[in-house]
Amino acid sequence: QLQLVESGGGMVQPGGSLILSCAASGFIANYYHIAWFRQAPGKERKGVSCISFRDGSTRYADSVKGRFTISRDNAKNTVYLQMNALIPEDTGVYYCASSRSSCSDPNFGPWGQGTQVTVSS
Repeated sequence: QLQLVESGGGMVQPGGSLILSCAASGFIANYYHIAWFRQAPGKERKGVSCISFRDGSTRYADSVKGRFTISRDNAKNTVYLQMNALIPEDTGVYYCASSRSSCSDPNFGPWGQGTQVTVSS
């Protein structure tokens, strides 16, 4: 069964850093596009970053460009999201999801439990 499990969230002060992990099981993650999404309190879930399995290319939401870095470790079947210079607006539940189609796929899934990130002083 295809499953992704997020971890690494927590509470951090503005300007701090966190590394989120997305561990895949039941499938080979390096054959899928993997994306990170976040859902802020009271708002819809939105894409944050994506990494393509075909060429390793990456994309980021404008709000996180220059601060977040997505990467993958194929040997560990895991995708990471390095988050630096965190701001309160980065607060939310972060989810990872997969697609066989592309990073523009509107139907990423399935969805896990997510990991909570709280940026606050």
